[in-house]
Amino acid sequence: MKIAIGADHGGYKLKSKLIKFLKGRSYLVADLGTHDLKRCDYPAIGYKVAASVSSGSFQRGILICKTGIGFSIVANKLAGIRAALCLSALQAQRSREHNNANVLCLSANYLNLKQATKIVDRWLKTEFSGGRHARRVRQIGNIERKAKKASRS
Repeated sequence: MKIAIGADHGGYKLKSKLIKFLKGRSYLVADLGTHDLKRCDYPAIGYKVAASVSSGSFQRGILICKTGIGFSIVANKLAGIRAALCLSALQAQRSREHNNANVLCLSANYLNLKQATKIVDRWLKTEFSGGRHARRVRQIGNIERKAKKASRS
């Protein structure tokens, strides 16, 4: 599986450790920034990761900032993205089972490495349940298309 990963300065350290974790489990990982601890703006990085998933270049994306909130807002602006901010492995599991989340947002301030790796591992291993959840994910897609059409009017 190909995974795009990104972080701002607040998530940089956790991102670096998660990249090692992911590569150790044979995932193909692309680090889309930031590449140091210098203060940076998260929207551009969030866009890069979400756009790489939206385009189909990567199957999944992971974004890390201090809270995970900003990145989840940015990522969900792109077509086909279902970004979920998860602070527990159960939330990660449900985001995949019920929402077919394709971008995981994490908080560097509220998670340690052990918690983050457990969340990422569960999220990557959990499949979408389909069934009634597929109907709801289609409804989300329909809302997305209606909103796009309305914004052009």
